[in-house]
Order: sequence, then structure tokens, then C-alpha cells
Amino acid sequence: MNGVSGGAGIAVRVARKTVEAEGVAGFRLVPVDGERLPAFTPGAHIDVALPGGLVRQYSLCNASAPDDAGHYEIGVLRDAASRGGSRAMHDAVHEGSVLQIGPPRNLFALDESATHSLLLAGGIGVTPLLSMAQRLATLGADFALHCCSRSAARAPYRRRLEDSTFTDKVFFHHDDGPPAQHIDLAATLGRPAPGRHVYVCGPSGFLEAVRTTARALHWADAQVHFESFSGAAPPADGQGSFEVELHRSRRVVRIPATMTVLDALAAEGIEIPVSCAQGVCGTCLTRVLAGEVAHHDLYLTPAEQAANDCFLPCCSRARSPRLVLDL
Repeated sequence: MNGVSGGAGIAVRVARKTVEAEGVAGFRLVPVDGERLPAFTPGAHIDVALPGGLVRQYSLCNASAPDDAGHYEIGVLRDAASRGGSRAMHDAVHEGSVLQIGPPRNLFALDESATHSLLLAGGIGVTPLLSMAQRLATLGADFALHCCSRSAARAPYRRRLEDSTFTDKVFFHHDDGPPAQHIDLAATLGRPAPGRHVYVCGPSGFLEAVRTTARALHWADAQVHFESFSGAAPPADGQGSFEVELHRSRRVVRIPATMTVLDALAAEGIEIPVSCAQGVCGTCLTRVLAGEVAHHDLYLTPAEQAANDCFLPCCSRARSPRLVLDL
């Protein structure tokens, strides 16, 4: 993948590169042509084309007021398990570097009508929640932001949050800190109530812990919003090859056990729009007309997965011998 999805690329220059925590770099991006950048809403992300042909998604973490479209800010964690994206941002992108980005897209939108918003961040997952917290503070809305990290040194944007106008609504929880400050998810979530919404972002393990706790407390899926910064690896459940039928052409493609549906179709010249390729962003969402899906994504809610009428071919597979797709 050598371009950015979501329309024509926008040329931006790295105006500033900062250290926002141990292993976290912040980037301030400004338009090369001096024009205003497209406006965005809290929770939005952009595609960034990196050196070497990689494309990665990063949440916008600056304020999103209509009169503040002069720059974008993103934060990037150096991930030891990186497939090249975070390493490129840390090592090959510097102040003055010019990058191509896509326009903002929002798959993690904030409900501004909520009576209370609970924002839960796992590590670098704080980035989209920063924009949300800033917006809620501007609105004078009731909210709380809980930031979980391994240590204070590894808490992204801690200084910004401590210096913010809403610092009294921010709570830090560190794995290496005293037990009294460790987060109690059940107590923090509490019982659901009309108008209360939860927003959680971070690694898949953190996300699943929050979602599991929320279900046990009977939170409705519609009130728990999530975004993950790492894809879910398909479990080793012995699923082998299967067939995919393209409904419109009646063409049948065999999907080997060693290939994703996305890659197998691409090898046959059948292209599906894709961005993260990890089951996180939803770009490749495809309608399923028949067959049973084995969902391995972090994008669809449990209810949407149970409906069995769509799937993400970048990571999900089939439980049945054949899937019929609306392609």
C-alpha cells in the first residue's frame, strides 16, 4: 500500500517533534502549501504515508475547534513489536520532514449530548481522548479521564494534562505505583445509566478488560465506544482453508489457511479498500450474504458480529465451508 486512503493526499511538514513520554514522540504537522487543513472532530484519525511505503493511522490529539485548523498533532509510541510504522516515525521522520496524509476520518465519535462521559486510556490510547477531553471541557460537560500506564515516565502527555484547565478531572494510574492508585475498573465504570457513555482506547488487552467488565455490569454496547491501537491476532483454532464466493460475478476463490481473505482476493486481482489491515479501522468492512463468519476483529461490536451480515476480510475468516460476499 503506497498511498493514503480517504481521498487525495495532503502534503504536511513536521514543524515540531517532541518527547511526550518515555518511548513516545509527538509530531506537530502543518500544511506545506500554507492552506488550512480540513477540520476534524474529537476521536478522528489520519492516515500517514511513511518512508518505505507503509501507511499507518494516528489519532489527532490537538483541540478541534473550527478556528484551529492550522495544524494537526499526533503521538506515536515506539512499539517493540512494530511492523515498521512506529520505528519509521521515530527514526526516519524529523523536524522539517514532509509527509503525505489523508483527510481526517472519525470512527470513534464523541456524543456531545451525554450527561456524563467516562474516558479510559491505556498508554498511547490517550491521544484521541485528549481531543475529547478538551472538547468536553470547552462545552462545560461532566466527564472524567483515567490514564493507565506502566509508570509515570511512560504516561503520554502527562505534563499537558497536569497543566490543562481540566486537570481536576484527570486521574493517573501506574502499574508500578502504590496499590491504592491502581484502577478498579468495576468501581470506575459503575452501573450504567441513561446518558452515560464510556470511551476506551489502548492496547487490545486493556480494551478487552474494560469491555468484559462493562458487560458484567450490564452496560449496553451502544454506550461503550472503543478504539484499539493494536490488532487482534486470530486465535490458533485450527481453522483451515475455505471458499469465498463473489455474489455479483459468481466467482469462487479458495482461501488457503496461510492467507487472509484480503490477500487471497488481491492475488486474484480483486481489490478491497484497506487501511490498517489489523481489524481495527473498519475500512475493509464487507457485506456477507451467506455462510458463518469467524470474527477476529476489534472493530465490530459483539451484537454486530452476532448479526453475521458483515466482516473484515483483513483478519476474519469462515466457520462454514464457504462465505458468499456482496462483491
